[in-house]
Amino acid sequence: MTTVAAALAAARAKLPVAEARLLLGHVLQRPAAWLIAHDDEAIDEDAMLGFASLVARRAGGEPVAYLVGHREFFGRDFAVSPAVLIPRPETELLVDIALKKLGAGALCVPGNPLRGQVTARIVDLGTGSGCIAITLALEVPRSQVTAVDASEAALHIASKNAEQLGAQLRIVRSDWFAALDGESFDLIVANPPYVAVADPHLAAGDLRHEPPTALASGADGLKDIRRIIAAAPAHLVPGGQLWLEHGYDQADEVCELLATAGFADTEQHRDLAGIVRVSGGRLRRQSI
Repeated sequence: MTTVAAALAAARAKLPVAEARLLLGHVLQRPAAWLIAHDDEAIDEDAMLGFASLVARRAGGEPVAYLVGHREFFGRDFAVSPAVLIPRPETELLVDIALKKLGAGALCVPGNPLRGQVTARIVDLGTGSGCIAITLALEVPRSQVTAVDASEAALHIASKNAEQLGAQLRIVRSDWFAALDGESFDLIVANPPYVAVADPHLAAGDLRHEPPTALASGADGLKDIRRIIAAAPAHLVPGGQLWLEHGYDQADEVCELLATAGFADTEQHRDLAGIVRVSGGRLRRQSI
């Protein structure tokens, strides 16, 4: 029989050691620490065949998250499939900003006397796996969160994640705001598609396997962002806020779109790489 050490050594010819260890741990249902401590443990034939299959698929370009069926986001594990975009660390910036704007940092501290007394109406557009909506629902006590997506398959994943993580939220199938006629929110968040349809990156790496409709948006990548920003004022209470993730080179155009649509106090935030990744603002209050 093959040992853990031998299996990982063979896989390293095709994959980085961290990926090989993650895939073997998934097959054996063991954490990385166990693999390191039991490198002389024998692996049975069925497990070895399963591991070899995953190694081959990863070497062929399939994302690790799809192979193991989950990805961590904001400290929680979310189920994923090829029906949804894989949650990315940079999107946690959008959640951080939303929480700050909602004042959730104080309200979510255990023992705080204000915990659970504030209700915010939030909508997450293009929810995918539900990672943003579910995180906000769990981090902001008693919030009323609506998760929207045009894909039935994506909403199935989001619903599964909400149930497993104990989040209360409403799930709506909709093309952006189409099914939300007459509804207003305190906060709108979105990580919409923002890659140009002809961008060569769509044909490379993990992006080849992710849903194109969750990635690409028109000739310049701004088609859906334009739609969201233009329609958002009709779905925000006075003083309500809109925050969006966007591409590394779209900050100036998004800021202009926000100003044109009537947003004030606009801000732009950089990710850990120093790239402006999230923009948003507050809907101007109409003067009487």
